[in-house]
Amino acid sequence: MNKTLRTQRGFTLVELMISLVLGLLIILALLTMLINVNRNNSELSSTNRLIENGRFAVQLLSSDVAHAGYWSGHVPEFDNLTGSTTVGPTDVPTAVPDPCQAFAAWDAAYKTNLIGMAVQGTDILDVSSPSAPVCAGVVTNPQRNTDLLVVRHAEPCLVGSGTDDCSDTRAATSPHVYVQASRCGDDTTTLVLGTTGFTLKAGDCTADAPIRRFSSSIYYVRDHANAAGDGIPTLMRARFGVNGTPQFLSAQALVEGVQGFRVEYGVDNRSDTAATVDLAALALPIAWPTGATVLNTPTNRGNGLPDEYIRCSQATPCTADQLVNVTVVKLYVLVRAERTTPGHTDTKQYCLASSCTNPTDYMGPFNDGYKRHLFTQTIRLTNVATRRETP
Repeated sequence: MNKTLRTQRGFTLVELMISLVLGLLIILALLTMLINVNRNNSELSSTNRLIENGRFAVQLLSSDVAHAGYWSGHVPEFDNLTGSTTVGPTDVPTAVPDPCQAFAAWDAAYKTNLIGMAVQGTDILDVSSPSAPVCAGVVTNPQRNTDLLVVRHAEPCLVGSGTDDCSDTRAATSPHVYVQASRCGDDTTTLVLGTTGFTLKAGDCTADAPIRRFSSSIYYVRDHANAAGDGIPTLMRARFGVNGTPQFLSAQALVEGVQGFRVEYGVDNRSDTAATVDLAALALPIAWPTGATVLNTPTNRGNGLPDEYIRCSQATPCTADQLVNVTVVKLYVLVRAERTTPGHTDTKQYCLASSCTNPTDYMGPFNDGYKRHLFTQTIRLTNVATRRETP
C-alpha cells in the first residue's frame, strides 16, 4: 500500500519550483524576443518613413523646378539665338524682383524681371529667431540656417474649377494672373502677363493663343509642424493665388522632418571664347565669332551648361546678372527621423554644398538621438538651358 502511494505522489516542491523557474525563463526569453522584434520593426518603419519623406520632398521640388522658365512657348528676346543680329533685345531684366510685390505695383519692368528670372532665392540666418528677408508675411517661423527658393513658370489652367479655368469670365470671377504667348507674327506684343488683355493669336493668326496660369511658389522650412514649439521642422510651400487680389496665399505644410534645405544655382556665364556673359552682353545684338553666315556659339551668350555654382545669401545676394543665367539648380535636403533611436547619437557632419570648403557649408553634428539622411538632386532648367544651345 505504501509502495503504491509513493509511486503516485506527483511532483515534489523542489521539482515544481524548478519547473516554474524554467517556465519563467522561457517566457522571459519570448518576451525579450518579442520586444526586440517590435523595436526592430519600429526602427525599420521609422527609417523607411525617413527615406520616403526625403524622396518625396526631392521629387516634389524637382518636379516644380524642372518647369521653371516655361512661358507657354514664349522665348525672351535675350535668349532667342535665332533673333535679330543687328537689334539688341528689349526684355533684358534689370533687377532682382521682390517676389511678393503687390500686384497693383506690377509695371512693365517688374514683369520683365519675373519672366527673365525663373528662379531666385536667399538664406535664413543662423540666429535664434530668424525672419525671412523677403515675403515676411508669407514666410513665417522659418528654420534657422536654411534656404528659401522661389520658382516661376506658366502652368495649365484648372479646367472646370469655376474660378480659375481660364474662361472668358475669369476677370469677373477670379482676378488671377495669367500668361498668354503670341504664336502669330502679326501680333505686336509677344507676351501678356496679367489679369486682362488676352488678345494674342495662335499660329494661324485667327484663333486665340492658349492662356495659362501664372505659377509662382515659395519653398522654405518652418521650425514646427502643427503647433509652434513642437520642434518638428517642416518643408513648406506658399503658392501665388487669389485672396481678394492676386497674391501669395498662406503657406501649406508638405513634408515633416525636413531639417536642412540648401540651394545652389548653376550659372551659365561664359561663351566658348571665355567671355563672361552679363546683362550688358545680353542687351547687345547676338554676336557670332565666325560671322553671321556660320552660326557656331555666340560670343556674348552661354551654351546652356553651368560654369559655376553659387548660393544666394543675405550676406552675398545673387545679382540679376547671375539669376538671368541660371540653367541648373542643385538641391540639398536633410531629413530627420520622426523620433529618436535609443542608444543612437548623431555625430555626423552633413555637407550641403558642391565643395564644402567653409564650416558654414556643413550642418551638424547635432549630437542627439535622431537619425538623418541627406538627399541631393541636380535639376536642369530645360526651358532656359535649351534656349541657350546653339541652333
